Amino acid sequence: MADRLTGERLVDDMTVEEKGRAALVEQVLPALRAHAEAADRDGVFPLSHIGLLRDAGLMGLIVPEEYGGLGGTLRDLAAATYAMGTACPSTALAYFFHNTSASRGLLPLEAIEARLFTDDETPVVRAFAEKVLRLMSGGTWLANFASESVKSSSANIAIATTAVPVDGGWKLTGEKSFGCATGVADYYLVTARLDGSENADGLVMFLVPREAPGVSERPKWDGLGMRGSANHGIKLDGVFIPHEDALTVPGAFVKMLQCSRGSFVGNQLAITAVYVGAAQGVYDDTLERLTRKTFADTGRSIAESPMHQVIIGDMTERLETAYLWLRRQLLIETCEPPIATKSEVYAQWRIAKGSICEAAFDVAMGAFKASGTSQATMNGIVGRAVRDLAMGLVMTFPPERGRLEAASVVTSNKANELFASVKQ
Repeated sequence: MADRLTGERLVDDMTVEEKGRAALVEQVLPALRAHAEAADRDGVFPLSHIGLLRDAGLMGLIVPEEYGGLGGTLRDLAAATYAMGTACPSTALAYFFHNTSASRGLLPLEAIEARLFTDDETPVVRAFAEKVLRLMSGGTWLANFASESVKSSSANIAIATTAVPVDGGWKLTGEKSFGCATGVADYYLVTARLDGSENADGLVMFLVPREAPGVSERPKWDGLGMRGSANHGIKLDGVFIPHEDALTVPGAFVKMLQCSRGSFVGNQLAITAVYVGAAQGVYDDTLERLTRKTFADTGRSIAESPMHQVIIGDMTERLETAYLWLRRQLLIETCEPPIATKSEVYAQWRIAKGSICEAAFDVAMGAFKASGTSQATMNGIVGRAVRDLAMGLVMTFPPERGRLEAASVVTSNKANELFASVKQ
């Protein structure tokens, strides 16, 4: 349908309210598309996009209306990052990470409703959660920093950034290796650990102003992936954060995650929607270009040649595979009542992330092969898509690690079932 919103290509059963929010996203796509090539070429986030998204009211897309937001859900976010991914994947990725910050507001409030905090802890937790949400709905850009340069063999994300108590607040020291909107966001939402803590109960969170003394940017890197997302990361050297900008209640992070269907970052499947959007973009461009281009001797469309038909068929299958995995994950993370346990959702995600990103990358490689040497350039939609979608194979965790962890969950659950049946 010609008048269908871009986001409806992914979320094809939108409600009237969801269509209204998707229409706001649709309005910004032309500007995002116009700056995509320059953002990739220069490796710089287009600063004009901050005002563009703020003026469109999209900074609070998934913030509840009672806190000034649009009241969207993960379905809205997936549709938005997908649609933006068809236009400028770099901006879509940065926008995704801004929205993951909402989980640091929404999950603490859910944990309060579940009575996981004491009466003394509740006001502190509520104040921080509501501050995050109101900042977002008010147009403040938040960059969610969890990943670090320190890695662990037993975890995807190891938190080495430390928080030391001082008069009036805390001092943070550490280095965050990946987080979009470095030098762009108004605040960095930083996950750290209390100095001396050795388990997840010591994980804490801080709102760090971009210009705070002791905050600096890591060197920019000339990498693959979505080069205009400003993802080079930050260094924190004794950065002072007052108590009112901190959530340091012991165990708060663990209690938050007990209320989550998904992952450590929050709304994480929407990151793969960026990759599917980029894959759809290069698929559409390739198909249209090859259909319009004709052979000089026969006048027939190049897309009709046997070789191109095979490649296009493969691209179509891989694109549909990405959609199937993503839609299934979206279903089990959003449907009410839930149809899967938290463990099942987690295991499914570990497989889905890699499968989606592999399929999306295969679409880009098909476009590259079908387009030939004329499109084998660093600029242009095909060359950009190959590099953008390659990053999905390694970001957060590669497909092989996801499948390994999913297998571990599945076999552990099965072993527990068998043990339980033996005891009965």
